[in-house]
Amino acid sequence: MGADLSARAVGVSELMDDPAADARMLERTYRRFGAVNAVVSRPGALYRADVRPRARRRRDTGSGRLRILDVGAGGGDLCRALAVRLRRDGFPAEITALDVDPRAVSWAQAHDRGAGIGYRCAPVAELVRDGEVFDVVLSNHVLHHLDEDGLAGMLEDTRRLAAPHGLVAHHDISRSRGGYVAFAAGTWLLAGTVLAGSFIREDGLTSIRRSYTPDELAAVAPAGWEVRRGFPSRLELRWEQDDAVA
Repeated sequence: MGADLSARAVGVSELMDDPAADARMLERTYRRFGAVNAVVSRPGALYRADVRPRARRRRDTGSGRLRILDVGAGGGDLCRALAVRLRRDGFPAEITALDVDPRAVSWAQAHDRGAGIGYRCAPVAELVRDGEVFDVVLSNHVLHHLDEDGLAGMLEDTRRLAAPHGLVAHHDISRSRGGYVAFAAGTWLLAGTVLAGSFIREDGLTSIRRSYTPDELAAVAPAGWEVRRGFPSRLELRWEQDDAVA
C-alpha cells in the first residue's frame, strides 16, 4: 500500500487494456463489474439524481423517449442497471452503450439479458460526425485513461452530443491515499473468491494511481464544466444547461 500517489501514474496501463489480455480473465472481469460498480459507482444514485428527472420531463411534456449514451461502456453493466430502473418506472428510453474495444462490445451484446441496449463499437467522435444527440451523456471510469489532449477531445465531443437542456456527466475515481488503501484492503479480502481470475483488483489499483484529484481535474477542465466530489473517493466532471431540469 506504499504506492506513490503524489502525481498521476500515466506511465502504467491496465492489464485488461492489453489486446493480448487473457480472454477468460477478461470475461470474468466483465461479469464482476456489475457487482463492483453497484458499490463503487452507485447507479441507483445516478438514476435518481440525473436520469429519472429527465425521463419524467420527457414523459410529462410528451416529447418522446429519453436518449442516453454511455461512453466507454465496457461490459454494459451501467446501461443495464439504468434500463431496469427506467422500465420499472415506466419511462420509455433509448440507451446506447459505446466502446472502442470490440471485445467489450461483443461481450456486452451477448449478455444484454433483454435490456434492449443498443451497442456500438466506435470512437465518440464518430457519433458527433453522425449528428447524434442525447439527453444524458455519461462515462464511468474513462477519464483516468486520458491524457490532457485526450481529455480535451472527450469533453468537446461529449458536449457536442448533448441535446438542448442535456447533461454530460463523467464519473471516475478520485486519487487519494484513503481510497487506495480502502480498495486494496477490500479487494484483498475477495481476491481468492469473488474476484479470483479477474483483473479487477490489480487494474483497480492501477486506475486509482492513474486518476485525477478533484483539484487536478478542475485545473484542466474547460470553462463551463464543474467538478464535484463524491463518496467513496469519487469525482464527477459535469456540464449542463442551467435550465436542464424543470
